[in-house]
Amino acid sequence: MTHHTLRQRLYGFAGSCALMGALLPPMVEAANLSAGQDPFAASPAPTESTSSRRSPADTHASGFWGELALHPGDAWQRLRANFAWQDQWRADAGHDRVQYWIDEYSSGPRNIAAITRRARPWLSWIIQQVEARGLPGEIALVPFIESSFDPEARSHRGASGLWQIMPRTGEALGLSRNRHWDGRLDVVRSTQAALDYIEMQADQWYEGNIELSLAAYNAGAGTVNQARRAARARGQSGDYWDLDLPSETMDYVPKLLAIAAIIAEPDRYGVTLPDIHGGPAFARVPVTRRISLDEAASLADVSRQRLGELNTGLRTGIAHPHQVEELLVPAGKAQPLLAALRTPSSSSSSGQNSIHVVQRGETLSSIASAHSVAMNDLARWNGLEHPDTLQPGQQLTLSDR
Repeated sequence: MTHHTLRQRLYGFAGSCALMGALLPPMVEAANLSAGQDPFAASPAPTESTSSRRSPADTHASGFWGELALHPGDAWQRLRANFAWQDQWRADAGHDRVQYWIDEYSSGPRNIAAITRRARPWLSWIIQQVEARGLPGEIALVPFIESSFDPEARSHRGASGLWQIMPRTGEALGLSRNRHWDGRLDVVRSTQAALDYIEMQADQWYEGNIELSLAAYNAGAGTVNQARRAARARGQSGDYWDLDLPSETMDYVPKLLAIAAIIAEPDRYGVTLPDIHGGPAFARVPVTRRISLDEAASLADVSRQRLGELNTGLRTGIAHPHQVEELLVPAGKAQPLLAALRTPSSSSSSGQNSIHVVQRGETLSSIASAHSVAMNDLARWNGLEHPDTLQPGQQLTLSDR
């Protein structure tokens, strides 16, 4: 059973050779999904399953899409229509391995229902991304086994986010991180990066074979390539089901197929899936001026907690256009915030938010940190050739406008 990418993708966004060299180690840790630690297996509190928890934080993104142009309807129906592997695994060598995980997961239907409820804000959009790339619909369910669909999931090995991306891999894929921002926690950017990576590895190493790329996503291309060579030396074809891999990776694709099989026929397994509309769950609003999440929540008429849950990449309560390009807001709530960001606020036009008066003991670094801007930008905006010569009472502009 294989599925191949529909096209060869370009790898130039980080330099093909350098990027692939950086990504040979495992991209992710599969959220500790070894036996006994699976998020679906008998865990009375599935929200505490695979990784240490964090309180909702905040986010960022890339270009204004407005309301997402998803087809209306039921997200589960759309997902099932894109499943590509469900008729194949039952007759394949992996049948027993998949059936084992179907039995395991279906023994805890409430856990699956809880995780699918957590997927509600993201699933329709992720299905759209997977569909647009011509990938099997099953790929939209990778976050189930990686993070239990928790955008703030963190593993003890350092993997973070919905797709459990490791720091080094995130940097290679352009997911920057600092104390204000972590692109691995941003659902929009991390999803795009993870799908790019899955397709890129499939084309680079495996003639478009997505199953092998998923194995490499979990264990690293070096591990998978070595296992393929060993399988071929034994006279086997070297596809995923032939490989002798770490136990977590041996279970990786079977778990994915098992979850998809249950979602394909939830009644058969006693699972009740929450209603998830196929239409837009969120909209993306460009950040054109410095704005706090408290202010944005008030303008959009949503709770601060809800806005933080949608913007988990933002690690502080302030979005600045030099660090954050977009905010996500619930669908239907974008226009008031968009209008406010297009029109300078009274405090901004009077200079209250755009000017900082230097106090005794302050440094350019401390001022930049307090206002969530880069120190180099602050120096450039104010023409400071010697940033260490600030004087009390000196006024600094906090933007390039």
